[in-house]
Amino acid sequence: MSQTISWGVLSTAKIAREKVIPALQRGEFSRVDAIGSRDAAKAAEVAASLGIPKSYGSYEELLADPDIQVVYNALPNHLHVPWTLKALEAGKHVLCEKPVGLTADEAGRIAEAEARSGRIAAEAFMVRHHPQWRRAREIAASGAIGEVRAIQTFFSYFNADPENVRNKADIGGGALYDIGCYAIATARHIFDAEPERVVGLIDRDPAMHTDRLTSALAEFPGHRHLGFTCATQLNPHQRVTISGTKGRIEIQIPFNAPPSETTRLLVDDGRDLMGGGAVVEEFPPCDQYTLQGDAFSRVVLGQERLEHPIADAILNMRVIDALFRSAKAGGWEKP
Repeated sequence: MSQTISWGVLSTAKIAREKVIPALQRGEFSRVDAIGSRDAAKAAEVAASLGIPKSYGSYEELLADPDIQVVYNALPNHLHVPWTLKALEAGKHVLCEKPVGLTADEAGRIAEAEARSGRIAAEAFMVRHHPQWRRAREIAASGAIGEVRAIQTFFSYFNADPENVRNKADIGGGALYDIGCYAIATARHIFDAEPERVVGLIDRDPAMHTDRLTSALAEFPGHRHLGFTCATQLNPHQRVTISGTKGRIEIQIPFNAPPSETTRLLVDDGRDLMGGGAVVEEFPPCDQYTLQGDAFSRVVLGQERLEHPIADAILNMRVIDALFRSAKAGGWEKP
C-alpha cells in the first residue's frame, strides 16, 4: 500500500464538499482526516456525510492537530492569505484555492512565510494536472501546429445572487478573481512565458460592484497574444483555442472537465473551414482534483518536485493586478 499524506480542510465550502474532498479521498497518496469550520455543527455534519474522522469548530483547532500534514484552504478569497500564513506557521504544507491572494504583494507574504517555515505552499489550479492540458502543451511545444501566436479563452457562468461569496466585492468576488485567473494561468503555461503588457475592460454590477464582465488582451514576448473574456452573468460556456501558423488546438471543456466522462481536444490543420483537417483526441475519465491532490502529496513525500511553486502564483497575481489598474486607468499596464 502506498504511503499517504494526511489532509485537513479549512472550510465547508461547496467546492470542498462536492469537488475536492471526494477527489482527495479517491487518491492513492492522499487521505482527508479532518475538516474545520467556524460552525462546529456544520463541520460535524459535513464530516459525517463524507466519512471524515475528525471535525473542528474552529480553524485554529484544525491547525493545532499534530497529525495533519497538509491543509487545503478553501476559504473565501480574502481569507486565503491570512489562513495560509497561519497554516504555514503551524508547520503545515498548504494547497490554497485560487486566487492565492487579492494582490501580488499579499501573495508575496506567503512566499516569505514558506521560506521561514520550511513548508510548501501552492495555488490550486487543478486544470494543469488534467491530461488534456498536458497534451495541449505538448502539442504546442512540438511545433505540430507551427508557431503558436494566439490564445483565445472564454469562460462564463450566471450567478446574480448577492449573498454568494463570488458576488461580494469587498471579499474578492468577481469574474477576474474567480475565473479570469484560469485564462491567465493556462496561457502562461502554454506560452511558457510572462506577459509584457496587458489591457483590460471591466463592466461592474451596479448593485454588487463586482466585475461581472471582464475582457482582456495580454501581449507575451514575440508579439504573442492572449485574448479572453470572463463573466459571472452570462450563459454558461467555456472554450479555449490555441492558434499557430500551421494549425490550432481547441479544448472543448477546458476548466470544468467532468470527472466521469471522456474529454476531447481537437487539432485542426486548417485545410478547410469545414474541419476536413481536424483530428479529435480523447482522454478517458479522470478527476483533475484527484490528480492535483496526489501530485501535491507526492511532493510532500519527497517523491517529486513541485511543478508550480508559490512564485508562479505571485506572477499570476501580478497580471490580475495590472488588469485591474488598466481597467481603471484606461490604458496598457505592465504586470
